[in-house]
Amino acid sequence: MTARGQVAISIRPLAPFRLDLTVWALRRRARNIVDRWDGTTYRRVLAIGSSLIQVSVTQTGPPDRPGLSVRTGCALDRKATALLKGSVERILGTNIDLAPFYVLAEQDERLRELATKFRGLKPPRFPTVLEALVNAMSCQQLSLTVGIELLNRLTHECGPRIFTGERAFPLAPDLLLVSPARFRELGFSRQKASFILSLAEEVEHHRFDPEALDSRNNDFAREALLSVRGVGRWTAEYVLLRGLRRLDVFPGDDVGARNSLARWLNRTEQELDYTGIRNALNRWLPYAGFIYFHLLLEGLSRNGEMNLSSTAPSISIQRGHDAEHPTEANSFTKRSDRTMAG
Repeated sequence: MTARGQVAISIRPLAPFRLDLTVWALRRRARNIVDRWDGTTYRRVLAIGSSLIQVSVTQTGPPDRPGLSVRTGCALDRKATALLKGSVERILGTNIDLAPFYVLAEQDERLRELATKFRGLKPPRFPTVLEALVNAMSCQQLSLTVGIELLNRLTHECGPRIFTGERAFPLAPDLLLVSPARFRELGFSRQKASFILSLAEEVEHHRFDPEALDSRNNDFAREALLSVRGVGRWTAEYVLLRGLRRLDVFPGDDVGARNSLARWLNRTEQELDYTGIRNALNRWLPYAGFIYFHLLLEGLSRNGEMNLSSTAPSISIQRGHDAEHPTEANSFTKRSDRTMAG
């Protein structure tokens, strides 16, 4: 039963499914304050229509017979309930049939080991393509840890807030409330601030509709993204994968992902330039991008960001700081690479 005024929604993901793995592939770092995970429950504030809804998602069945319980902190009408359910399914990829991927993995020893270790992972997706673009722009030329910190600060600055104090990721009108000078105070470079504000203006004034790319093929979507100010090849491919869930796309300019791929394939980093990555992954198409997510989890596991249990459907987080309160420090360590895997 639920408390009065709350809504409980049941979702039956296609098996196998593990909420913990999927959420980690979505959030990328424990300090992410937008997509929150406490070891058993995924929490986020979602914009559904004109409303902000706090959702909590828990897994109610094992990976081979999965169920999800989605709870809200408020009452919803039938239309809003359907929209919310669709949004959660979109974010967590619950309806993605990965049976062909597991068949492919069974035929290849190297891929089989990776797929078995993270069995139940679904390819996550940002709620909107706009959010994917802002994520990518924020992480350009920085380590993922620094990029996440910038996104935390931006969300804390202008993300719409619910009564509990938690915030949703900023929408275009929210971003336009932040001045270029304030972006700089938050740690963004002048160029990044310019890119994000330009994007928000294009979206707000209906000159660019990133969500319309969902129905277009990769080539069209890539060219449309590249026409946006501040979007290069890495950003476009990142958005294709994380914003549009094009699982055949592996962001080949992602230095962190390239290093992880080289380690997995026992190759040198020099062997895997952009073309070398495409050639190396051809044998596993159309799942190059899904391998990207597996390698991200491999890195998180190896670096101690998360601990995996071979039997339990949840993971425990090692926190160095309170993930709900981003640091106010303004000193960042820049990197020369485009980004770390994420």
